[in-house]
Amino acid sequence: MITYFERDNLDIEKYNYCIENAIQYNIFGYSWYLDIVCEQWGAYVLNDYEAVMPVPWRKKMFIKYVYPPLWIIQLGIYSKQIEDENEFLIEVFDDFRFVELRMNVKNSFSMLNKFQKEKQLQVISLKKDYETIKGGYNRNRKRELKKSLEADLTEHWGDNPSRFIKLFKHNVGKKVHKIKESDYQNLHTLMQVCIEKKVGELLTIYDKKGNLVSGAFFLKQRNRITELVCSSDFKNRKNGANTFMNDRAVYRYEKNYDVFDFGGSSMRNIAKYYKSFGAKDENYVQLAYNNLPKLLKLIKR
Repeated sequence: MITYFERDNLDIEKYNYCIENAIQYNIFGYSWYLDIVCEQWGAYVLNDYEAVMPVPWRKKMFIKYVYPPLWIIQLGIYSKQIEDENEFLIEVFDDFRFVELRMNVKNSFSMLNKFQKEKQLQVISLKKDYETIKGGYNRNRKRELKKSLEADLTEHWGDNPSRFIKLFKHNVGKKVHKIKESDYQNLHTLMQVCIEKKVGELLTIYDKKGNLVSGAFFLKQRNRITELVCSSDFKNRKNGANTFMNDRAVYRYEKNYDVFDFGGSSMRNIAKYYKSFGAKDENYVQLAYNNLPKLLKLIKR
């Protein structure tokens, strides 16, 4: 039987044990991660925590709805062995009038297809050595790497998160208007906690004048490295800094991890850039369910 629990009513020890031992394991499902980035959240639980599905939610005009929080790439259903995942969709669509949520790359469903959108993220296999991976970069990336060497860029690991967030806020943040000040505060807290737990690492790139020109925060998830958030200085983009940053990360992580996950995008231009490093698409499902009253449905659209 599947039962829904609000966060305060969950057996957190059993819940996190399920995430830790799930076939679909990732860091985004842990209670501590969700506590930082979600306004509210609960979870659907199968029997005695044999499988769980965390759901971040908000309330607007007295209607609760499921939304994808910033700083989470995937959630979905986590189970110790493959269960009938369709049953979770039936439950969440029955309880919430609006659902938008990115699922796990290992989740699959045989029904309710009209409420699912296939999305992509891009990954590089790190099972080859660095020189082989680098040889798979396209001409633009190799040219940008040459520029970065000529520009005498330097890499720094373990920089101040506040410095990187300022870079992000004044560049990417200006193009993504939905990011609020509280979201930046959440990101700062998240980065600090991940660093303390030794599951996160910050890479920053400086030019020879000491200007911060690029950076990214990486999550270390067992055999997988995920680029959670990145930014470059949009006014200083002729030095190959972003290519240099990603290349340095691939070089650092190649020996100890199997997969480099760019965090991905279904947007053609962004996906094309990641693929220029030799990355391949990895598919996942995004739930898109809208059963709001007619007027609210138009507003939400």
